[in-house]
Parts: sequence; structure tokens; C-alpha cells
Amino acid sequence: MRIVSRARSLEWTALLGCICIGSMPGAQADDIKKDNPAEALELPTVEIIGTTPLPGLGTPTRDVPANVQVYTSKDLAGQGQTNVTDYLEQNPNGIATNAAQGNPFQPDINFRGFSASPLLGTPQGVSIFQDGVRVNEPFGDVVNWDLIPQSAIASIQLIPGSNPAFGLNTLGGAVSVYTKSGAQYPGGDIQLSGGSFGRRNAEFEWGGANGPLDYFLTGNIFDDDGWAQHNPSKVRQYFGKVGYQTEKSDLDLSFTGADNTLQGTQTLPLSFLDDIRQAYTFPDQNHNKLAFVTAKGSRFLTDNALLGGNFYYRHYRNGAVSSNVNDDFEDDGVQATNDASDIDQRGYGGGIQLVLTSHPAGLKNQLTLGVTGDVSSARFTQTSQEAQFTPDRNTVGIDGYELETDADTRTHYYGGFIADTFNLSKLWTLSASGRYNYSRVRIEDRTGEAPALNGQNSFSRFNPAVGVNFNPTPRLTAYASYNEGMRAPTAIELTCADPTAPCKLPNDFLADPPLHEVISKTIEVGARGTLGKLTHWSASVYRTQLENDIEFISSGAGATNAGYFANVGDTRRQGVELGLETNLHPVTLTVRYTFLDATFQSSFAESSPSNSSADADGVIQVSPGNRIPANPRHILKIRADWAVTSRLFVGANLVVSAGAYARGDEDNRDINGHLPGYALVNLDGRFLISRNFQVFARVNNVFDRRYSNFGVVGENFFTGPGKTFGPTAGVDPVSEQFRGPGAPLGAWIGVRYSFGGEGSGSAPDRD
Repeated sequence: MRIVSRARSLEWTALLGCICIGSMPGAQADDIKKDNPAEALELPTVEIIGTTPLPGLGTPTRDVPANVQVYTSKDLAGQGQTNVTDYLEQNPNGIATNAAQGNPFQPDINFRGFSASPLLGTPQGVSIFQDGVRVNEPFGDVVNWDLIPQSAIASIQLIPGSNPAFGLNTLGGAVSVYTKSGAQYPGGDIQLSGGSFGRRNAEFEWGGANGPLDYFLTGNIFDDDGWAQHNPSKVRQYFGKVGYQTEKSDLDLSFTGADNTLQGTQTLPLSFLDDIRQAYTFPDQNHNKLAFVTAKGSRFLTDNALLGGNFYYRHYRNGAVSSNVNDDFEDDGVQATNDASDIDQRGYGGGIQLVLTSHPAGLKNQLTLGVTGDVSSARFTQTSQEAQFTPDRNTVGIDGYELETDADTRTHYYGGFIADTFNLSKLWTLSASGRYNYSRVRIEDRTGEAPALNGQNSFSRFNPAVGVNFNPTPRLTAYASYNEGMRAPTAIELTCADPTAPCKLPNDFLADPPLHEVISKTIEVGARGTLGKLTHWSASVYRTQLENDIEFISSGAGATNAGYFANVGDTRRQGVELGLETNLHPVTLTVRYTFLDATFQSSFAESSPSNSSADADGVIQVSPGNRIPANPRHILKIRADWAVTSRLFVGANLVVSAGAYARGDEDNRDINGHLPGYALVNLDGRFLISRNFQVFARVNNVFDRRYSNFGVVGENFFTGPGKTFGPTAGVDPVSEQFRGPGAPLGAWIGVRYSFGGEGSGSAPDRD
């Protein structure tokens, strides 16, 4: 494995910061603020939804036919979460998490039953955007949440459904992250915190403006020994932005850098759960590096024509080492392997769109036309080393690393879209859109020993959408919508699709049968509104039907990341989302309930020999109506904020989740059943010592509950004395359910000092 120095990222970040700070010292945004409606998505208070990823005017919430959710920097800062995924787990409708790795920066985020995960082998169905650029990595379509610094976020918008305007692989929804600008977030903050698990965190941000120019800079240094053995985190995140804004133009140039080392603990068999802090095997480490430059801008050509666009360059490096049981131990006597991989990925692209507003017959109409293109190349290398286990299950190499895979992949994504929002009257709004997607994936072997691997796959489709909104009063909106989306198989999936030769992820590249693209079709009906001035509510019912869905099918071996990808026919996600927020001075109460019914709709056979219902050949039969693993049916989230005094604020989150089935139990018949449900309580608080200085604290899992939100069926090889390698002691492996334990009780305290702006970070005009 090759590890690259972070010096280059530091140099670029420092250079950008010096340019920002040196050219615009100490100016305040209030002196130069311009009224540019194209900047609405960057404001601290968001009432406009970005219904396309490119810079534009957006759409008022009342005219969006979906259960959209918006959270601002003030919402995130008020709860003091470690990262953005913790906030998503505990607050929005439709979101559940899977802690497969046991690392706080590496969860799976499931949105309406579709994943946005950092783990190769998890079929992805949610698109993540940062300032209009899709940040799902083309190699595997994974989402590295650790590369998005929370302190840079101005707002997060969750747009559910198969919205075609967001392009490829938006099956269940899109998450759009918009970053801060100095004009809207003037002044600075320094924050220090620490506590349980050896956690130390330092964070800063600084922004301001001078005339039409503005700047913003933030950084995060995070070190954590981990709540379990062998799962520390070392996170270095940087973000800088310079901007130029007038009444007609809005231009931004930003840089995001990261250098993170994350270690996980894998899932644990049930027989190990007497001590959730132990590791099944180790080491398991990921080193992520990022250099990401984005330029975006817009210009009013006339009062009724806005031209916007963006361009980006993204260089992502991943070096990983994973420890695995050797399934061929009986043949060669080697207990384990250390598998090292390196991904060197470079991508660039951009888009341009034209927004035209008009008022035919006195009725407002907004027409949007756009095109996008994304090109990415990645070199993937994988080496493997034979190893033996120590008594504490560490894998110690017994020879050198040997090359197994050296391949180049290249992806091309192109699209053109049209969207129109027409106010038929003061009460009715009609929305219609469509997008043509084209995807091409090329794979090339560099070793010269696997010529069958060389090949190219292409996918294309036009996806439509239509919706209608009814606004009988300013306090009530009802809507209905239908939309379609498409997901193209990734290079990882295309080269790991043979059930007779399961891949051991990160991946063994093979010349496998081709996969078909996934088609999603979503219908949603809902309403939202207010009761009085202090209560907001929402309700929605939806169904998403998938054709040719792709699943990662576990081989059931001791290494739980072994298996293959396959089209499994139709699947369906349907559900209900209910939300209520009310201000009961001095307490604000928020309640959100999600019901999700995620099921297979086609029959297929799956190899899962560790499933207790498997036949003599290790095969299970999946039937229509079987529930898709890793998706709880019921989730309840309650948040209470109490302003005890003008200086003291206390908050609490309650998360209640029903159980979910383990992967490898797609027929829902394994003897272990689904994972138990759980309820967690988290507390947070802030005390304002002065307008510029505050103390904050947070306690997670207050009652120290033992729980798991992820499971997989596999074989436990450590059945010998003291949980040592069983086959060596003449003890056979045992089929068990493996679970990913959640973090135990943890508490942290910190201080935050604000300067040069409008006061403390708790003030509404700062966060």
C-alpha cells in the first residue's frame, strides 16, 4: 500500500488561506451585501430548494412536489455532533444508519432504503452533491463522508425520490450540501473539545468581505483513540472559498482538502458480544486523501435570464489494508491474508444551465435547460500477503505482498436536462422535467495477464418527472409527483458479477458477465403546512419500484466482504413519513416518524451457506415479499430544545429503531431472526459565558445501551480456546450472525470563542 504525504494538501490550503486573508483583512459583510437571488441557497436561512444541482434560482418550497427537508449550519452547530452523519442519523425523516465498520466517520447512510455508503460492496442509490458537484466517487460510487467538513456547511437539503435532474444513480434521493461564504458568515470562531475515547478536536473558521469580494476559511483537526480496540481516527479537513458578488453576478472558487486515517473493527459474531470493544481481526485501515477544486458562478444576462455553471477537478487517493480469514485454509494451511489496495482517482467535469423566467397571461413560469459532463479515471492496484493469526487475532505477514490486480478504469457520464415550473394559478403549480443520461465504463488490465478483463460497457436512458402542487392557503401545501431515475453499474460491480467466483472486496477484478442498468420509478403524495404561527407539520406516502436492482450477495464465508454482484429483478421501497415541530416556549419539540417497507419483488436463488435455512448446496430461495436486509421498518426521532435561561440551552434526542434483517438472510428465515430494535438517548447543552464565549457539552448513549444496527450471516473461525483460530485447534467454524455494535456511553466538553463578527456562534446571525 502506498501512503501519500499530506504536505501537498497543506500547501494548497495554506496558499488559498493566505490569498483570502491577505487580500481582504477584517472587512465586514454588512458593508457590501448585494441582493442577488442566485445566492439564495447559500443564505443562513433557506426557503429555496435547489431542484437542479447547478447554480440557479431554485424553487420555493411551496412549489416542490416532494417531502424536502432543509437543515442549516445553525441546526448542526446547536447539537455539537462529531460529524454530519451523526446529525443525519438523529434528526431527518427517512434516514437510518448502519455501523458496519465501527468508526464514527464511516457509517452507511440509508435514505428511504437506499444507501450512500463508504464501503465497496454496498450498492449505492443516493447522490450526494457539494456545491453542485456530485461527490460519489466514480470508482464504486461510494460516499466518503469524512471528506465533507461539517464546519464548512451552510445548509443541507434532502430531496427524496428519483429526481432525474440530479442525474445518474439518484434512485432514492439526493442530498445537496451548500458551503458557507464570507459575506454570509463574517467573523471567526475557534473551538476546542475533548473527552471519552481519548477524543481531541480543534476547529476554526474565519470569514469576511471587502467590497464585492468575500472569503471563508475553515479547518478541523480530530484525533480519537476509538471506543473499541484498534479503531482510532485521525482526521484533517480543510475548506477555503473566495467569492465575488454583485447584483447580477455571483462567482465562487473553493478548495476542499482532507488527509484522514480511519480504522474499523468489523462486525462481531454473537458469541463475541460479551465484549463489544474487541476486534474480530485486525488491522483494517483506510487512508483517504482529497484535493478538490470547484469553480461555480452565475450571471443575469437580462432580468429574466440567468446563466449558471460550474467546473471542478477532484483528486482522490485511498490506501487500504484489510485482514481476512483464508477460506482455503484446509488446502494450503495458511490462516489469513492481509489485502492491500490503492485507488488513485482523478476526475473533472462541469455543467452549464440557463434559467428563463416569464409571466405568460400574468402567471409565473420558470424554464431551466442544462447539460453536464463528468470524466474520471482511476488506477486500482491490489496486493495480498499470506499471514498467520496471533492469539489476539492480529494478522502477521509470513511473506511479502504479491500483486493480484493492476487495472485502469475510465468513466464518462453525460447528461442533458429540461425542467419547467409553471404556476397555473395562485393555487396550482405544475412541474415537469426530463433528463437524458449516458454512461460509459471502460476497464483495462495493466498486467497483460488478464486480457479478458479489457472491455467497455455503455448505458443510456431518458428519465421523465411530473408533479403538481396545490396551495389553497398560505399555510397548506398538498402535492403529488411521479419520477424516474437510472443507475449504471460501476466498474466494481461489472468486474465482480460471477457467482462461481466470489470477489473479496475491495475487489478482485475478473472478466464477469455484464450487468443491466437499474431503473427506478417513484410516486409520492403528501402535504405540509403550519398550525398557527408556531407549529409546522408534514406527511407523505411514497413508493419506489426498481427494475433490475443490483445487490451484493454474500458468499457466506468467514470474510464477510466476500461475494458477488447480481441483478436480482424487481425490488420495492414504500413508506410513510410524518413530521411535527412546535414551539412551546421555552421548549421546542420535534417529532419525526418513518415507516419503511423495503422488499424483494422477484424470486431468485442466493448462495448463503451460513444461513440456517440453506439447502445442502448452501443456497437459499428469496421470494417476493421478503424484506431487504439492513432496513428497519419503524424509526421514531424526537428532539427537545429547552431554553432554560437566556444563557443556558439544553437539548435531547431520542432515537427509536425497529430491528432489521442481516445481510445473507435475504429469505428472512435464518434461525437468528432480525437484529433487536433499540432506543437511544443523547443529550447536549450550551452555556454562554459572554456573547463571544461559550462552553458546550454532549453525552451520547446516556443509558449505555448495548445495540446493533447492522448484521451479516457468516462463519466464525475463532472457535478455539480463548477465541483463537479454531481450525488450528481442530475445531470447525460455526455459522453465526455477525453484528456491528453501536458506540457505548461517551461524554465530551468543549469551549468556543467567537471574534471579529456578530458575536457568539450561538447567535442567529452567526450560525
